[in-house]
Amino acid sequence: MPPKRHLTARRVRLGAELRKLREATGMKAREAAELLGADSVQMSQIESAVAGVSAERVRRLAAHYACSDEALIEALVAMATDRTQGWWEEYRGVLPSVFLDTAEVEHHATFIREVVVTHVPGLLQTTDYARAVFAYMRPELPESEVVPRVEHRMRRRGVIEGDAPTPYETIVHEFALRVRVADRRASLAQLGFILGKIDEGHATLRVIPIDQDGFGGTGASMMYLGGPVPKLDTGLRDSPTGTAFLDAEPQLEHLRTLLRRVEKASLDPVASRDFIHRLAKEL
Repeated sequence: MPPKRHLTARRVRLGAELRKLREATGMKAREAAELLGADSVQMSQIESAVAGVSAERVRRLAAHYACSDEALIEALVAMATDRTQGWWEEYRGVLPSVFLDTAEVEHHATFIREVVVTHVPGLLQTTDYARAVFAYMRPELPESEVVPRVEHRMRRRGVIEGDAPTPYETIVHEFALRVRVADRRASLAQLGFILGKIDEGHATLRVIPIDQDGFGGTGASMMYLGGPVPKLDTGLRDSPTGTAFLDAEPQLEHLRTLLRRVEKASLDPVASRDFIHRLAKEL
């Protein structure tokens, strides 16, 4: 298949999974290439997502790698043959690729779990709140670049608001709910919006109160997205230096452990909703 023009996170993940299967057998890239009638350069391009791979080749490689996990194989085939041109492609060349990759991973997720400490989760932000965040974090951005960022963030909400919404759970620290990135009016509207999403069933939210014992932070905002099979789950970690996509099992297990620990430090959904109501009244 011809080389791919754009290296999306989903294509990179497919190549990485094929490489993991090969390495688990101890097979060299050259040896795997020979099984396909290809060369090591072509195999390298497949595993680095520079070149695509057909469904037939995915199945042949899986067979040679002695992979008997049919659910995983079919999920990889689906990734290889997916030709989805999602709404996020409209922003290619307009926004950094991480914006597009995040939206694509969310689109294909079977569930989304998130922990945020400094700001309201992106999937629950209002337009005014998102604009204030982008303007504050990147004051050098002209209006022409802030607008598509805000628009993109609003369109991401489609994954939890559509006809077949993706189950979404988030744990938010009280600090993120109290901090006024804009003004009092915008903060009050933001809290009201969150409560509306909870009542509509679009989000399950837990709050970590500031005075809660046993919470030491998470190091950075984090998101855990379910794949079609557990082996294809994806983790995202946000930090001042950028967003990292995680797929190695030790990394995913660390995120799962951290999620469990953070959840223990949070209020249950009912108490969290009451908590947000009280914050809104204080405003």
